[in-house]
Amino acid sequence: MDFVAQTLSLPDQLRWAAAIDVPPLGPASAVLVAGMGGSGISGDFAAVLAEAEGRRLHVTKGYRLPRWALEEKPLLVAVSYSGNTEETLTVAREALDAGLVVVGISSGGELAQLPLAAHITVPGGNQPRASLGYLLGPLTGVLAAAGVLSDPGLEEATAVVEAVHDRGAPMALVEAMLGRIPIVWAGSPLTAPVAQRWKTQINENAKAPAWWSALPEADHNEIVGWQTLSGLTSEHLVVVPLRDTADHPRVGLRFEHSRHLTAPFVAWTEEVWTEGNGNLARLLGLAAVADLVTLELAGRYEVDPEAVALIEDLKALLKG
Repeated sequence: MDFVAQTLSLPDQLRWAAAIDVPPLGPASAVLVAGMGGSGISGDFAAVLAEAEGRRLHVTKGYRLPRWALEEKPLLVAVSYSGNTEETLTVAREALDAGLVVVGISSGGELAQLPLAAHITVPGGNQPRASLGYLLGPLTGVLAAAGVLSDPGLEEATAVVEAVHDRGAPMALVEAMLGRIPIVWAGSPLTAPVAQRWKTQINENAKAPAWWSALPEADHNEIVGWQTLSGLTSEHLVVVPLRDTADHPRVGLRFEHSRHLTAPFVAWTEEVWTEGNGNLARLLGLAAVADLVTLELAGRYEVDPEAVALIEDLKALLKG
């Protein structure tokens, strides 16, 4: 399956995830998800789902188990599509040595060979960033089995993603981003990890620079950062506002006034809104728009959206 087909298979991935059997797990008072890149973003999305149910879920991205975890003993879920991500393996091994319950989600690799409490094997052959449903879907199942989530809403999320795919890439948005460095702005804890996902999809699929920020924090610093070099920023930067129906009313005002005040210094696109009712549907629908937009940008820039040569070169250098 080529990379575009992998990316657009998200609805099928979610249907697969809804049908798998998750091993029974005892109740967890806290959860820690370890993962990097296209695997780790599943933890960021899951943290939003857990917060909505008043539960605590932390995400670690690096080589070390957080010190608090040695005392609190959270359930650790190690997510690595390949099963060979060195940072995630390091954290998983440290957690096992510390006596934590560790669950793995991967397509195989070294992670599946560790003495885990449970391992969920996902279909292989994809790029990690084109496997969000294969990773986040089972993660929601693990969290439900641990008493952290109720129904995650996979059915609604599948329907919303399919509707986004049926419409295709919003071409006005693509045109507004073309040739500019996008600054993806979130307006709530729900849209913040999606803004991060937009940024990384722009990086990897379109091979283009981008960054993300969130309101209201960006109104306390970033909005003044485009004035001194406005000759450059007005031509080469563009703000992409991600909106959600649950945004705080004051955040809605902040988007409106921030656009008006910064228009002389930076371009803005149309607002991109979440769809659906459940948190998972809103997260994944907005993420699906990013997939379509960044694949279109890759085509316009005449780059291969799948290849990540520099990342592979770095991994080779680290292996020595």
